[in-house]
Amino acid sequence: MSREEVLATRPAGKNFLSTAELRAITPQILMERTRALKPLLESHARETERLRRPVDSVWSAIRQSGVFYHFVPKVYGGLEFDAEPFVDIMLPLAAGCASTGWVTSFCVEHNWMMSQFPKEAQDETFGGAFPYVIAPGVTTPPGQLVKEKGGYRLSGRWKWGTGVMHADWVLAAAVAPDGAVPPTVIFCAVPVADVTVLDTWHVDGMIGTGSNDIVADNVFVPEHRTLNMGHMREGRAPGSFLYENPIYRMPMLPFLALTAAIPAVGNARGAVDHFIQRMSERAVFGTQSKHTERPATQMRLALAHVKVNAAELLLREAASRIMEVARAGEGADVTKRIALRANIAYAMDLCREAIRIACEASGSGSHFLDNPLQRALRDINVMSSHVVYDLDSATELHGRALIGLPPNSPLV
Repeated sequence: MSREEVLATRPAGKNFLSTAELRAITPQILMERTRALKPLLESHARETERLRRPVDSVWSAIRQSGVFYHFVPKVYGGLEFDAEPFVDIMLPLAAGCASTGWVTSFCVEHNWMMSQFPKEAQDETFGGAFPYVIAPGVTTPPGQLVKEKGGYRLSGRWKWGTGVMHADWVLAAAVAPDGAVPPTVIFCAVPVADVTVLDTWHVDGMIGTGSNDIVADNVFVPEHRTLNMGHMREGRAPGSFLYENPIYRMPMLPFLALTAAIPAVGNARGAVDHFIQRMSERAVFGTQSKHTERPATQMRLALAHVKVNAAELLLREAASRIMEVARAGEGADVTKRIALRANIAYAMDLCREAIRIACEASGSGSHFLDNPLQRALRDINVMSSHVVYDLDSATELHGRALIGLPPNSPLV
């Protein structure tokens, strides 16, 4: 198959939930539904890798759970739940399938991004044919904008299009034609029908995310479907002034880091569970003893388990602090955003260590393709390569902030 082959996407369709169904949903109900979905995702994990995208039937079941309404404003029929239950709701999905959990987590969060756009854009999406959107948010490399009456012409080719295989919209970053230094980056919302998806997602981990390249060629974007990313980073985008709920004033980058780290913790939790199961079945070479009887195995299990627990605690604390920043209107406080990013990057590192320990202690059999441990290891290696989890950069920024030096990176 050519790596430049054009792919057809599989938009959501029209099987949205009714108003009555949405009114009955609580955070607890969403938690129960995603826990119930975990076995379904687990049973389709290998098929997800084979297809290189989420399985349609699984994606439909996730849609029916109601999770994509999580951050949609109530005025459009959404739920307006905050960042703290988001952790509990998303964790079981990634424990079942890291790729599907990753795509789901991002697509839920991208509805929050859509809520940051001007009201006219939200009326067009949430208030129109899409009570929520399935949309990748692509930033690298940024596209180019040419000013035109009533808006812009957008062109570019973006990598890492997580969610595009079931998308109905695309959120794409581009450099504004204002000559600013550093450049002003604008987020643009365009229908998926206006772009081309290229078959580029040939990778060794997170294979089932379908994060293919996206191309736009001179696409018209009305002014109301554009958003200054700097304003969103600081919690002062147009949508942040439309609603009373503080979730719409969360700082973008820490929330993005939290969104991507939840699947990592779920993946690590699932790997430790599989490690326990494998050790109870695996005999020590040359003996009738099980590996669970060996002190070394018990110590490795305990260490992996503690690391996952620590990562989850860091994530929960980050979600709580993100909400504190939002409630206090302190999204523009760079030092708080930097500290949050460093804590979440460290949580990702703990997940990677936990999975490595589980795989190393599980023997050569863990590398068979029908063993979930090898997939967990490949997935966490790709997850942790996301730019927001560069631990050296995150800790350098945090260290500089602690001694009063300004940030030396735009990732704040």
